[in-house]
Amino acid sequence: MARQLFILMLVLSTCHLALAQKSAPATMARIKGGTFVPLYGAGKTAVPVKGFQLDKFPVTNAEFLAFVQQNPKWRKSEVKRIFADAQYLRHWTTGQSIGTDAAKINNSPVINVSWFAAKAYCECQGKRLPTVNEWEYAALASETKADATNDEKFYQRSLEWYSQPNPEYLPSVQSSFRNYYGVYGMIGLVWEWTADYNSTMLVSDARTTESNNQQQFCGAGASSATNVKNYVAFMRYAFRSSLKPNYTVGNLGFRCAQSINTQLAKR
Repeated sequence: MARQLFILMLVLSTCHLALAQKSAPATMARIKGGTFVPLYGAGKTAVPVKGFQLDKFPVTNAEFLAFVQQNPKWRKSEVKRIFADAQYLRHWTTGQSIGTDAAKINNSPVINVSWFAAKAYCECQGKRLPTVNEWEYAALASETKADATNDEKFYQRSLEWYSQPNPEYLPSVQSSFRNYYGVYGMIGLVWEWTADYNSTMLVSDARTTESNNQQQFCGAGASSATNVKNYVAFMRYAFRSSLKPNYTVGNLGFRCAQSINTQLAKR
């Protein structure tokens, strides 16, 4: 078992050295540290979020294509099913070609990628996936406010996007709104993977000794939410809880994050 875990960690952490690099500041936005009250997990207590950097845009099809061309084990014809299901990159013609739709989606968010693949991509850029708290903290920002928690119009716009069917071709990553931090498309483009996407349980654990079956019905998962108005956040937490790391979804992409040192965070 120990040997298998070592091999798994080795496969996930290695990447083609040509792509390993430190992030270019121009491609990332600095998110100043602070606190926020997450939808789940801390009652009504604010939790701290250290300052970090976040990609301004989700990773595009063209960017992910460059990654798989340099890292053959992540091509659709080569990837192991333990790391990505059968729908991995299904919108591409081959593992090294987007196909006839390339001109339409080169600059659109890459989708149909697993958590394993997203994690490997970020590591090859010298980055990582953002945590749930980091992602949700940054996603609270509207165009003019770092925290739009009490902005009804912000919630309404988010709801309107979530209620729309997926278009045949996802728009360019630059087409969605730019928030207070200079980050595009946090809401209004695609769902996004996070490092700890499965860190929140929305139903009771069947292994507990108490009888909590009544909490598994009638939307009881919302009963412990800290902000019932933020229905879009509830949808995100619920969606994440349904995922497994090798799943691929037709409207699920990702972007990378990067920690910053304490001295820089205080500036």
